[in-house]
Amino acid sequence: MKLEIEVIFVMQLSSQGPTHDEIDFEFLGNLSGDPYILHTNVFTQGKGNREQQFYLWFDPTRNFHTYSIAWSAQHIIFLVDNVPIRLFKNAESMGVPFPKNQPMRIYSSLWNADDWATRGGLVKTDWSKAPFTAYYRNFRANTSISTSAFSDSPFQTQELDAYGRRRLRWVQKNFMIYNYCTDLKRFPQGVPTECKHSKV
Repeated sequence: MKLEIEVIFVMQLSSQGPTHDEIDFEFLGNLSGDPYILHTNVFTQGKGNREQQFYLWFDPTRNFHTYSIAWSAQHIIFLVDNVPIRLFKNAESMGVPFPKNQPMRIYSSLWNADDWATRGGLVKTDWSKAPFTAYYRNFRANTSISTSAFSDSPFQTQELDAYGRRRLRWVQKNFMIYNYCTDLKRFPQGVPTECKHSKV
């Protein structure tokens, strides 16, 4: 996917309704010359607030890159060029809902989110730069179409290997700029339950 971003670009999996599930990749618009921010979020039963944000180690507008979501009943892995950047584990045993019971569709859109996305709403969309575009190449969706097929998939029990865990730690150490699990101002009563057991 190649981007020319001024407004926010969203690629997501989502179900419908007030208790929807959702898995998001979002590219936030920026000032020319500033690094682009890749924003990720996971919604379960209509509740999000599980954001992690990253600078990328390349300019996503210059070439095509691969952005992937590996979603199983055990975990969700966000990948960029096959490098894991985020791992969201199933923590249902601790009472944390996990998106696995609602069918989702794939959506992609450009939309104006300058009330929050562009430096916290400080920078407004420059409509003189329109039209804003996103290009796709070699798009693939590999899915299981039934619960039984989904649970029998070999990826269900596959975990990140040692190399994958090292790459994930490298991205999170060097390129993560926001993690809801460390935002004590936002969660003064303590971070969400899943954050306490999210070590790679």
